[in-house]
Amino acid sequence: MEQKQLFLQIHPEDNVLVALQDLPAGMEVRFGDKPVRLVSGVKAKHKFTIGALEAGAEVRMYGVLVGRTNAALPPGETITTQNIHHAADSVKLGERKLDWHKPDVSAFEGRTFMGYHRSNGTVGTANYWLVIPLVFCENRNVSVMKQALEEQLGYSKRLRDYEPEVDQLIRLYRAGSTVEDILNADITASKTQEGGQRLFAQVDGIKFLNHNMGCGGTRSDADTLCGLLAGYITHPNVAGATVLSLGCQNAQASILRGEIAKRDPLFDKPLYIFEQQLMGTETNLIREALKHTFAGLMQANQLQRQPAPLSKLCVGLECGGSDGFSGISANPALGFVSDMLVAMGGSVILSEFPELCGVEQELSDRCVDEATALRFIELMKTYNARAEAAGSGFDANPSPGNIRDGLITDAIKSAGAAKKGGTSPVTAVVDYPGVANKPGLNLLCTPGNDVESTTAEVGAGANVVLFTTGLGTPTGNPITPVIKLSSNTTLYERMPDIIDVNCGTIIEGTEAIEEAAHRILDYIIEVASGDTQPKAVQLGQDDFIPWRRGVSL
Repeated sequence: MEQKQLFLQIHPEDNVLVALQDLPAGMEVRFGDKPVRLVSGVKAKHKFTIGALEAGAEVRMYGVLVGRTNAALPPGETITTQNIHHAADSVKLGERKLDWHKPDVSAFEGRTFMGYHRSNGTVGTANYWLVIPLVFCENRNVSVMKQALEEQLGYSKRLRDYEPEVDQLIRLYRAGSTVEDILNADITASKTQEGGQRLFAQVDGIKFLNHNMGCGGTRSDADTLCGLLAGYITHPNVAGATVLSLGCQNAQASILRGEIAKRDPLFDKPLYIFEQQLMGTETNLIREALKHTFAGLMQANQLQRQPAPLSKLCVGLECGGSDGFSGISANPALGFVSDMLVAMGGSVILSEFPELCGVEQELSDRCVDEATALRFIELMKTYNARAEAAGSGFDANPSPGNIRDGLITDAIKSAGAAKKGGTSPVTAVVDYPGVANKPGLNLLCTPGNDVESTTAEVGAGANVVLFTTGLGTPTGNPITPVIKLSSNTTLYERMPDIIDVNCGTIIEGTEAIEEAAHRILDYIIEVASGDTQPKAVQLGQDDFIPWRRGVSL
């Protein structure tokens, strides 16, 4: 791609072009031998028609149907939510299309990362202890344990201390400042507070997870929660866990133990479960939980990082705050990384099923067998039907920010989002909250909600998450490093405190997708080895939201 290219046709069958920079109304651009005069100004990331389209005509991007026109459109017309609506091709069981071009991975042959080897054969990229409630009634006790343990053991994060700014505001108020004086005041005295030295050097942290589930919903919700928590407890990045239970809730400790056994029949990590209604006073509960947690940390501290092949990486693929460049820069770069990992025997997880709408046929055809393809088709249909029954549907997925930055329909968003999954065959289709760490490309049924989906991918086994964004989002995870990749350089420069890797170089033409993929994989290895902390880890961005199996897009 040339550095000053004005537009891009993503696929030869597309009848719209993507503006790579702001294009003024009346400007004439040439597509091949054909002049196209722009009817109105086209903002960067948005799309405009190549030729005239009749009312009801197909709008195609990435080679697939992404919408239909609401009225006749002339050449050079910007597509908007007013002149097109969501449309996608229907899906049916087709022939297997399992041929794919394996990328050259010779540059990474023999490469390893330094990880924590678990007895079940998995390898962690970190070593955490968990303190989790089985029901929201125990959230306060989890917080009490956090207050008692975190700072004392040296796990307080480097936090931005804004007390000096507040002190300045108080002084201004006491001096008689007006509201306007306060709003115009220059308060720039913030400082960074250092955490103390860790007592247990080989334990990356204690993670205290709160949630609002465990009782009061359906029994199915409780079972699903126990499955998710079991996924975290058995996760390769976790050394052991302390679980607080009230006792009478739907999410029983016996259900949790059963879910753990499903995932790891020979589970041998330290696991301590305390039931408040049996133990009596809060003091008894907390003191016993603290003793056992400290003993567990002593055991966890005995582990050391050891070399592991890249095939032991299980990488979650996520996007959030997407823009019109996501599908042509960051997401295809992740797709190349995905194919590289698969070629080396690793695992990747593609989730967010509402954002696969319109590309179901391609993905189902890539499933290794018909049973896997039928499972994917059925999960997609069931999910969409449930959303429609609640008065919504996959077409309601794009957010106002997505639309503002060029993702006009769900199918447009989906076609770009699916690029994260590369081109390799789909080896497994998994429903939430199952395990999705089979070598190859795994499809995991989750909502498009960033945090719910990331939470689910980690519960399914992802020991690294790659998260692309065009608008910017701080999303992280308590136990798995989340690497943030920007689709454009402007975002990378505007939000350097949350973005780790810039893929805007692809848009600018200074780097090819393959080159960016190699750079990303090098960075993954650094993070997986504990040599580099991504921004979400540095910020302590420990987002954890279990998906309640209702409608969440």
